[in-house]
Amino acid sequence: MITKINEAVEYIRRVYSNTPKVGIVLGSGLGSFTAEMTIEKEIPYGDIPHFPVSTVEGHSGKLIFGEMGGKKVVAMAGRFHFYEGYAVEEVVFPIRVMKFLGVQTLLLSNAAGGMNTSFKVGDLMVIKDHISLFAVNPLIGKNIEELGPRFPDMSEPYNKSLVSKVKEIAAEKNIDLKEGVYCGVSGPTFETRAEYKLLQVIGGDAVGMSTVQEVIAAVHMGLTVFAMSVITDIGIREEENKITHAEVLEAAGNAEPKLTYLFKELIAQL
Repeated sequence: MITKINEAVEYIRRVYSNTPKVGIVLGSGLGSFTAEMTIEKEIPYGDIPHFPVSTVEGHSGKLIFGEMGGKKVVAMAGRFHFYEGYAVEEVVFPIRVMKFLGVQTLLLSNAAGGMNTSFKVGDLMVIKDHISLFAVNPLIGKNIEELGPRFPDMSEPYNKSLVSKVKEIAAEKNIDLKEGVYCGVSGPTFETRAEYKLLQVIGGDAVGMSTVQEVIAAVHMGLTVFAMSVITDIGIREEENKITHAEVLEAAGNAEPKLTYLFKELIAQL
């Protein structure tokens, strides 16, 4: 694993010499976020040794290097999901590469189904904690000491200071911000009504098919993490409507300007 990470890092450094301090992972329908970046280099995933290639609509599949909020950043335009058939080690591989490139803070976004009855489509939810009982832990197997300890503490996976800063930024602009617990599941099916109800009962406010594995890998390596969900559909509902991926992408796109503003202002304050 360390050899693969180093080979990916060496390739990237040959084509891009600056050191990013902030890593950004963009969820479904949130790819145009990078329009707010001053882009210095784009590297397709297929060019980077050992990188998987994203297969999901709404994920463009490249690392984008540049500047935002006065900081050097690297953004993943398209992430990898366990449901695509990748091993969990492949899902978190880019996060590990970011760390070895020099990234210190990781910001993640995702599209999620709302389970909190006060949520509506288009809401932004700051993730204060997660439940990952239904996602394969990326640290299973022999521990790699160069990455982190065998039993990393997860009492504060989402940095409370960054959460507070984003709340302040949102309040200044009168941006309505929710806060809650994110449940990670494998997908690719959207949840059944009974599954939504179970996840709500055990404490979940939103549910999605990404993020938790990336966060676990990031915390293992000592990265500071902040994450936000765009509520793109409502799972706890009485009417007989169905969820489609196209609707998820549309809702994420509509909420993107607010998420972009919050991320940009947060980066400026790091």
